[in-house]
Amino acid sequence: MSAKFLEGVGGKLAEQWVATLFTPAFIFWMGGVLAYVTRYGWEPIAKVFPDAKLEALQIAVLAGISILIYISALIVQRFDVEILRGLEGYWYPGLRDLLRPLLNCMTQRQIDRYKQLNKRRKPLSQKRLRDPSSLSLQERAELVRYDRAIRQFPTEENDFLPTRLGNLLRAAERRPNDRYGLDAIICWPRLWLLLPDSAKKELQDARAQLNNGVRVFAWSLLFLVWSVWALWVIPIAIVSTCFAYSWIWDSAELYGDLIESAFDLYRGSLYQSLRLPLPTTAQEEKVLGQQITEYLYRGSLSAELKFLPTQDKTHS
Repeated sequence: MSAKFLEGVGGKLAEQWVATLFTPAFIFWMGGVLAYVTRYGWEPIAKVFPDAKLEALQIAVLAGISILIYISALIVQRFDVEILRGLEGYWYPGLRDLLRPLLNCMTQRQIDRYKQLNKRRKPLSQKRLRDPSSLSLQERAELVRYDRAIRQFPTEENDFLPTRLGNLLRAAERRPNDRYGLDAIICWPRLWLLLPDSAKKELQDARAQLNNGVRVFAWSLLFLVWSVWALWVIPIAIVSTCFAYSWIWDSAELYGDLIESAFDLYRGSLYQSLRLPLPTTAQEEKVLGQQITEYLYRGSLSAELKFLPTQDKTHS
């Protein structure tokens, strides 16, 4: 094997290696190596690679490690959605049926927290309505905090999920329906195609941050497997998991706000693309939104849903 070939392959692998450094997958596997060394020392590894100075052997080791990290990262990435849905409280039917009492208890706890926040907010809100200037600085700060906390829950008890994260995202999904009668799950794919590139980029960046947080969370939990070799793995995994969940929460809050904002600003484009007249009142819009949701989901023969005539764009 020529030296130039080895140099070229080694250079490419070095570039790939640098790109792989400090990714969650890389840290996971390197943490495993350190845990193994803590338990057994370097001697077993040295026996596998007796002559670490061989360039071909170095390239083979780098290639093997890079492939392992890359494949494991792809596998975890494949389960981004499933992990996020698990954190939201959407568990698999079999597991959900098995843990039904626990899920019901968790959901009721979320409902009780929502009612408690509403109960604390109510007197401050009534006081503000009577005389806004009567609120002290501390009371205004408390009212803002309660408003923000309540916003993280859906308005209907039937929509509650067992986890705070699930309720945060469910609330963002339900607000377009509460305001405009548009079901976000059904209408979002259509609205997405009508968004300008700048709005799409903001949403894609927010979603990427959410996915990254989910992957760090998954790798942090997986990191616990190395605790069979070293106990110092456990506190590191716990701290990393808490950090990742905080990352997920902040990203989910931003992502939900952006989806809600997309409906607030660009729903008119959806009406126009479907050749529907723009509503003139909030009440009329909610009725129209419900009709659009039904039309897009199942089709509709309702006489109330009237389309505008297609404009003739041919030249005279």
